[in-house]
Amino acid sequence: MDQRLIFATIVGMALVTYIPRAVPLIALASRNLPPLMVRWLSYVPTAVLSAMLAPCLLLGEGELNLGLDNLFLLAAIPTFATAIFTRSFFGSVAVGMGVVAAGRYLFAM
Repeated sequence: MDQRLIFATIVGMALVTYIPRAVPLIALASRNLPPLMVRWLSYVPTAVLSAMLAPCLLLGEGELNLGLDNLFLLAAIPTFATAIFTRSFFGSVAVGMGVVAAGRYLFAM
């Protein structure tokens, strides 16, 4: 593959990634948003994380799996509880990793 094409592809991908992030930042930097919009935007990270996690937790091998053999769904329960009660990112990650590791070790899941 031609080196110019590779470089052009990398530059194009960087622009496609950077521009949608930079334009709103520049356009809204000097403005105060209405409280309703600020409140609405505060839910975006939770919604995005939920959309990313739901397929991983609920689908096993392409099918809906809500059974006791779904290790990741079982590990999510104490992980979510830790996140809610402690509000600690590190603690939640540690609990989730610990539960998955223990489940794989003890039950060979």
